[in-house]
Amino acid sequence: MEFTIHNQVLLIIFLTAAVMGAVVNKTNFCTMGAVSDWVNMEDLGRMRAWLLAIAVAMLGVVILEAAGTINLPTNTFPPYRTANFAWLRYVLGGLMFGIGMTLGSGCGNKTLIRVGTGNLKSVFVLVVIAYMAYLMLWGEDPFSPGEGIFTNYFLPWLDPTTVDLGSRGFNSQELGALVGGAMGQEDTSSYHTGIGLLIGFSLLYFVFKSGDFRSSFDKVLGGVVVGLAVLIGWYVTGGSMGVEWKEYADFAPEIPSRVAVQSFTFISPTGDSFRYALQPSKLSFINFGVMALAGVIVGSFVYSIFSRTFRIEWFANKSDFFNHAAGGVLMGVGGVLSMGCTIGQGITGVSTLALGSFLVFVSIVFGSALTMKVQFALMDDIGFFAALRRSLAEMKLLPKGS
Repeated sequence: MEFTIHNQVLLIIFLTAAVMGAVVNKTNFCTMGAVSDWVNMEDLGRMRAWLLAIAVAMLGVVILEAAGTINLPTNTFPPYRTANFAWLRYVLGGLMFGIGMTLGSGCGNKTLIRVGTGNLKSVFVLVVIAYMAYLMLWGEDPFSPGEGIFTNYFLPWLDPTTVDLGSRGFNSQELGALVGGAMGQEDTSSYHTGIGLLIGFSLLYFVFKSGDFRSSFDKVLGGVVVGLAVLIGWYVTGGSMGVEWKEYADFAPEIPSRVAVQSFTFISPTGDSFRYALQPSKLSFINFGVMALAGVIVGSFVYSIFSRTFRIEWFANKSDFFNHAAGGVLMGVGGVLSMGCTIGQGITGVSTLALGSFLVFVSIVFGSALTMKVQFALMDDIGFFAALRRSLAEMKLLPKGS
């Protein structure tokens, strides 16, 4: 088979994902764990690692864009910077994903890591996520053949809530474009650079002001490597190599799937992987996301073998099974709605300074934190709604005793 530019891009992404998978396995980088440590133990160590990954990716993107090395248009995959601000989609999808990752014992990336370590529960969750994402992205409505699930059941009531920023004089939902546009500036690139540097360095200050974090090699390593992996994805697809890649795709005998400026995200690619599994001879279905998923699993597997941590694990009981099943459904549907996960929106999207990505990030963290508090309250056998009220009160969203 000819080693085309398309194959080169896919190989680079696979190798980058494999390194990320091995490092995430070694360092226990986990976004759900970050929320759990914060909510249950007031420990911000893993949250700082997550924020470090965001800072590395964001500063890298801002600097490379300012230098003209990469170009991230409004039609990336997913379209983070689109002028269509689908706020309800971001919030609803983020909340669903946050709840789902808590029930499913980890986000999409962590699920892949655990698949590589022999966790059969995560294999099950991955299949559920992939199937639900496939239905949302590619599946036909059985009641209206030829039409998609998302188009029929979500778009009709979500679309009217979308704010068209273009009609209000903004060409993007990127923070620099919003601030610069509000000040009547046509060229907002300097605002983008300034805001990105300010947020990025502020995050670095917050992260490294903790002596405990500075002394933790694994937490620093995990944050830096995940952030760099996201930056590599942007560099490969948004730089000169990406231009050549897209030119090749325009004239390829069989047009490859999802050739666009993009970086790491782990929910839509599960749907793409499910689609490819249904037609394995369709090599054009092997895209960035499919290779990213495979790379993370392989990297985690290799590390678990060499570190002798490979272990087979199954569900403890029926309740454990149904919690993970529900988590997979919510992550699959919610991840597609929010156009990303804790990595895809929480790091990759946020690195573009897209307002929607910040909204998804907050929604995921809130959904996960609330679910953890409700689960803890239910241990007192007080009923779901009482547990919900207590949890909201503890989060200071309801008066105490309500």
